[in-house]
Amino acid sequence: AISGIIGAKLFHNLENIGEFMADPMGQLMAFSGLTFYGGLIAGAFSVIWYGNKYKIKTLHLIDAAAPGLMIAYGIGRIGCQLSGDGDWGIINLATKPDWMAFLPDWIWSFTYPHNVINAGIPIKDCMGRYCMELAQGVYPTPFYEIIMATLIFAFLWTIRKRIKVAGALFFVYLTLNGVERFFIEKIRVNTEYNILGGITQAEIISSSLVLIGVAGCFYLFRNSKQ
Repeated sequence: AISGIIGAKLFHNLENIGEFMADPMGQLMAFSGLTFYGGLIAGAFSVIWYGNKYKIKTLHLIDAAAPGLMIAYGIGRIGCQLSGDGDWGIINLATKPDWMAFLPDWIWSFTYPHNVINAGIPIKDCMGRYCMELAQGVYPTPFYEIIMATLIFAFLWTIRKRIKVAGALFFVYLTLNGVERFFIEKIRVNTEYNILGGITQAEIISSSLVLIGVAGCFYLFRNSKQ
């Protein structure tokens, strides 16, 4: 858990290097500012080290963790959605599609009233600490990720006993997690690096996860038949 928090904080500061350089101690000590992939990578190294220390087979260990990691990600996004921590999408002024007519308007475009970072404009007649909302609606990407994480978790949970090759479930998790995050980045507010026409840290990592996941599944299934 500790290594995961350290990794999440480190990756967040690397992604927002300007803010970190302006206030290093403030950024390091802040309770907010955690990046999932940083926590995943640092936590993975610690779990593998722990498994090796106590003679637990790594492939079985990471398989056991895969469904839990996915649903934990979804639960984390519930916090992002409810608090309005800035982890939302780009501005969405498009007309709500007809096929979404039966759904609440905020699922299409949301202003995150009373958000915890006090972003936007004042809410009329509001008294208290959190009285701001975004001037224009944005895609509620945390909510979309809650749905996708839950569906991926359900899929992983369903197939966990059907896959007989150790390690394969984890690589399936990496692939699906990477695909989900890569596409959500297209409508999500994030810092872009000036390479490849503009790409975010999460897009780089998620693309790598897809490649690792596909390669891992191919390698394990091929070797299992030999």
